[in-house]
Amino acid sequence: MPSELTAKQVTDLRHSLKNRFYELREEVRQELVKTDEEHFIDFAGRVHDLQEESVANLLVDLNLASIDRHIQEIRDIDAALIRIAEHNYGICIDCDVPILAERLMAQPTACRCLRCQDLHEKTYATPGVPSL
Repeated sequence: MPSELTAKQVTDLRHSLKNRFYELREEVRQELVKTDEEHFIDFAGRVHDLQEESVANLLVDLNLASIDRHIQEIRDIDAALIRIAEHNYGICIDCDVPILAERLMAQPTACRCLRCQDLHEKTYATPGVPSL
């Protein structure tokens, strides 16, 4: 039987979200330090042909994409922590219905119930259109 969150579950999730926040922040810091040490821009400036330039660009793009994913997760965690502080964590932002505890345990940053999340994804999904 689906259920709503208990106060203890909210406390446990807050603790888990804060831990993940600090982990991500450290990962971003380490990736930025690593990027600075690797000097991808210097490497890209010393390439001799288009293939080497492509590899240099790919390395830069992969690193930036990883950092972007981490930053988006940090934003999601921050939003969830704000909802906890404002005592509206576990309430769907679209329909004000309680989000199932099972959903929040699996995805602590969820801000919509399953029905609203499904509708949101269908409404705002972008088709996979090739860029080339």
